[in-house]
Amino acid sequence: MWLTNSSVGRKIVMSVTGLFLVLFVTFHALMNAVAVIKFEYYDAICEFLGANWYAVLGTLILAGGFVIHIIYAFILTLQNRKARGNNRYAVTSKPKDVEWASQNMFVLGLIVLCGIVLHLTQFWAKMQLPELMGEHVMRGQDYLRATFSQLWVLPVYLIWFAALWFHISHGFWSAFQTLGTANDKWIPRWQCISKWWATIVFILFAVEACYFTWFFAL
Repeated sequence: MWLTNSSVGRKIVMSVTGLFLVLFVTFHALMNAVAVIKFEYYDAICEFLGANWYAVLGTLILAGGFVIHIIYAFILTLQNRKARGNNRYAVTSKPKDVEWASQNMFVLGLIVLCGIVLHLTQFWAKMQLPELMGEHVMRGQDYLRATFSQLWVLPVYLIWFAALWFHISHGFWSAFQTLGTANDKWIPRWQCISKWWATIVFILFAVEACYFTWFFAL
């Protein structure tokens, strides 16, 4: 199948699954904003998105997209290293027109992955997973308190958010370019949209994390 056997096909899969990450973080940034407004509203959303079939289906789709994205990221990185061979050690200067994020997407992706694993451990593994197993779960705000009452969480999350900004700001517009929806006229537009989108999401996450830490830990 050309989606798995060809370089272009693998990049298309990377682009499509990468958009899953954009949707995931955007939804969570908006969901967390509800908690800043009123914790009871956040509890209501958590209860609505409990072990219902649509929530479980959405989780499985997102999880599948993430896993495929990660696997293909490793494959493409190894292929690029193999294609460059020893030449990669001879390069001492970097093209000025190549973004820093583009050159470090793999490392940024690893940081993003570690942040997602940490976040799933602190929330999903204690909220939706126990409910799927028929166990009692606490309110959503109780998990926010348990997480952000620990002061070390804030700097770790801020590092995660920064990596997300770089990863999304480049990956978002690059995905549309790979999918053939960006020409010379639209590439700068998608780059602008990507940076604005990533910046808004970063600000939301950062403000929310600071607010939760202030509210529960200070």
